Amino acid sequence: MKLFKLNAEVRQDLGKGASRRLRLTNDFVPGIIYGADKAPTPVMVDKPSLYKAVDDEAFYSSIITLNVAGKEEKVVIRDLQRHPFKPLLTHIDFLRIDLTQKLTMNVPLHITGQEACVGVKDQDGVLHVMATDIEISCLPTALPEYLELDVSALEVGHTLHLSDITLPEGSESVALSHGADHDSAVVNVTRPNIAAAEEDAAAGEGEEAAAE
Repeated sequence: MKLFKLNAEVRQDLGKGASRRLRLTNDFVPGIIYGADKAPTPVMVDKPSLYKAVDDEAFYSSIITLNVAGKEEKVVIRDLQRHPFKPLLTHIDFLRIDLTQKLTMNVPLHITGQEACVGVKDQDGVLHVMATDIEISCLPTALPEYLELDVSALEVGHTLHLSDITLPEGSESVALSHGADHDSAVVNVTRPNIAAAEEDAAAGEGEEAAAE
């Protein structure tokens, strides 16, 4: 697992106006730390290191060491707010973690074996990916950077579900913890004509809705 470290300072000047002024300095991004039965702590995070970290997919599903005025806290990202049309981060929420308690996180799903997929390569099918991340529950020390699902053997007309994803030991799918009827489809391969028909039907429904 990659190690991410960020520096931050406690924010004394609070409110929307203060946050706006802070962002204009180009040095910090306003944020807050909460959880672990402690009072929320408003912080301002070092902007250059944060902007570098957010470009890494693993950042969003990793334990982050946040150095706040010389004191380290173990946190994960709970929310990251961006400007509606400018490439700017406007606020970040961190959740404190307890290494002995399970946490729930959305972990990226990497689909592997696409180029070798039987249904696409040999049967002229179309691959459809219905999920890009999976919500899991595990101890922080078992949190993976990402999960993998190999589709190389997937044939036309077949589907892989949540239950087909191998999870790290001690981890569980949040959806599957609610029962087998929550075993959602993750990826499938269909024949091109079926895929085209579905797209045409969706387009027709959109046109009807617009006409109404």
